[in-house]
Amino acid sequence: QVQLVESGGGLALAGASLRLACAASGRTFARYPMGWFRQAPGKERELVASITWNGAITYSSDSVKERFTISRENVKNTVYLQMDSLKPEDTAVYYCAADINGLGWNRWGQGTQVTVSS
Repeated sequence: QVQLVESGGGLALAGASLRLACAASGRTFARYPMGWFRQAPGKERELVASITWNGAITYSSDSVKERFTISRENVKNTVYLQMDSLKPEDTAVYYCAADINGLGWNRWGQGTQVTVSS
């Protein structure tokens, strides 16, 4: 059973950087695509970035492209989201998720709050 725990959220000023980490339990982490999602108050959860099992292919949404970078270290069972040039509209709860066995995003962390003030 894969469990995901996010860390690294907090309060930041606009223009600053934060790095989120998602630590996964279990020996099969390296098999799965991973993603970062976010949900702002009153809005639907949206995919921010994703990465294939080996890190060869990444995706970033238009709203964060050129500012956020997803990466992973399979030996550490960890996926990261480097967030640069933060904007107030990046304020949200950020979740990491795993696509277990190609069945969609079916394992989620508890989320970490990111608040960006202007």
